[in-house]
Amino acid sequence: MNGVVSRLRLAAPQAVVPVGAVLVALLVGAVVMLSAGVDPLRGYDAMVRGALGVSSVDFSVAAFTAILAMSLAFALPARMGEYNLGGDGQLCVGGIAAAVVALHLPLPAPLLLPACLLAAVAAGALLAALSAPLTTRARVPVIISTLLLSTPAVALTSYLVRFPLADEGSGIPQTPRFPDAAHLPALPGTQYTNLGLLLVVLVLVVVVVVDGRTSLGFELRAVGANRGFARYGGVSVPGLTLGALASAGGIAGLAGAVVVMTQPFRFIDGALTAPGYTFAGVAAALLAGGRPALLPLTAALFTVLQVGSSGMERDIDLPRQLGQVLQAVVILVLALRTVAAAATARRARRRAPERS
Repeated sequence: MNGVVSRLRLAAPQAVVPVGAVLVALLVGAVVMLSAGVDPLRGYDAMVRGALGVSSVDFSVAAFTAILAMSLAFALPARMGEYNLGGDGQLCVGGIAAAVVALHLPLPAPLLLPACLLAAVAAGALLAALSAPLTTRARVPVIISTLLLSTPAVALTSYLVRFPLADEGSGIPQTPRFPDAAHLPALPGTQYTNLGLLLVVLVLVVVVVVDGRTSLGFELRAVGANRGFARYGGVSVPGLTLGALASAGGIAGLAGAVVVMTQPFRFIDGALTAPGYTFAGVAAALLAGGRPALLPLTAALFTVLQVGSSGMERDIDLPRQLGQVLQAVVILVLALRTVAAAATARRARRRAPERS
């Protein structure tokens, strides 16, 4: 019992800024609603009902699956101080790889589903892994290389779905419907929530165990805390960077496969990027401080903001973009806190020689 109390005391100060960021975002949202002549309590009630109502909870859980996966794709390399902003590209190449296998690889039905998932993981991992040598050899920061690689990757998938893989006769840029063997089985009583949720939760459990109970997780945190000291201690930073980025890209690729192998069982141009799964995942990871065990909680919060904003627009005529504004405010508050902490650390280092 004493151990639990001590852990809570240690965790309490760390929770102040994330909780404060959420409260500031809610306050900003309330001000926006008041300026639009809407009662904030009524607005937030519509948002919660829009996400958790009986008619929408199935879709919300499906969105939560994608957001949780994308938060993992950001949080994993963030443990070592690298920031993966190429989630959209990794998500899209994973989805298009699954589509290519589903539509054009002649495999027996029992093998088609796992082949689609493995192709998606491999495609996302390969795209993310390209950033590793760029940072370890060419000194290009991961935060820049992943973002720059994402744009052509998304453009390539858009080209493929509009031309070589297009569903002929359709006015929408999309692939043909996947064969039944490439459909992820839906969970009982649902239409959009499927086996993908269990797969992402399984990945989460693996990441939590690796992060907290293995030497690999310790090395990731050590590099994030002090890269030079970790290198001096024998940690292979280039190899660790490659592994972390490839794993993150593989998780994002898996998320892309889960989305396209759910209703309507096809790759639709823009359907992976328009909902903002990557942005919400980054925000959820930042709010959790990169700690994998907290990601389900923060991902659920941003799922409510994202999905519920559509219900709010439908019920009380407030633009759904308000949900994105609230997410942006959370990120801004956390970023300001990081900048302030870095400035404080620099001042402390400058004062240290003076005291000695």
